[in-house]
Amino acid sequence: MVISSGNAVTGRAIVLRATCHAHTSITTPNGVRKRNEGYMKIVIVGSGNVGQALGSAWRNCGHDIDFAVRDPTGEKAKRLTGNGYHVAAVADAAQQADVILLAVPWTELSTVIESLGTLAGKIVIDATNPLTPDLEMALGFDDSAGETVGLLAQDARVVKAFNTTGADNMTKAKDFSFKPLMPIAGDDMQAKAVVAKLAEDIGFEAIDTGPLKMSRCLEPMALIWIKLALAQKLGTQHAFALVRR
Repeated sequence: MVISSGNAVTGRAIVLRATCHAHTSITTPNGVRKRNEGYMKIVIVGSGNVGQALGSAWRNCGHDIDFAVRDPTGEKAKRLTGNGYHVAAVADAAQQADVILLAVPWTELSTVIESLGTLAGKIVIDATNPLTPDLEMALGFDDSAGETVGLLAQDARVVKAFNTTGADNMTKAKDFSFKPLMPIAGDDMQAKAVVAKLAEDIGFEAIDTGPLKMSRCLEPMALIWIKLALAQKLGTQHAFALVRR
């Protein structure tokens, strides 16, 4: 969940946990990185709490993580490099990616997507939420941030996901007694399957809620989580779950 001014229980009480192993990409003597088979190259645009939490969780599962930053020589880039991540300029980062995660403030989406260049055919995950500075919905009912990304990133395979819970839960999903819910939405079934697997890799139960238009429902769901955490003082250690009889 990106805030900007941006346990699943069965009747049989079976607990399933995603398993991750800390496989990493291999760097050859000539500097070329080779990924382990079955793992993906994920470019994360946005190095705030959500971007870094998902980057850490996916890297622990063996995925190859790059961060796209405005200034590859700046202090933020140096910190990321010091943590073992590869860093590239936004304009150069997306072309070799299997998946691109947008974890930036909603107000920056247009500029960021334009900077990424052509995204045709790319799987783009939108983790943003269109919130006002006083944490109310800036869009709703007849539009959404997810659909905005779909319009801006022409011909990209956009999936709404990772916007309905806090950054802490991204790295600690497996600490819950039951799997926390990760609802996703999108118009491309294959892209949604990829994103669902990425959610399951780090301990969530991915649930397909339908087309990208369902972002109009998932984004207010994020606001419920925020209000429970802040206004109702539940803190950040709670998550939604899908309970079945």
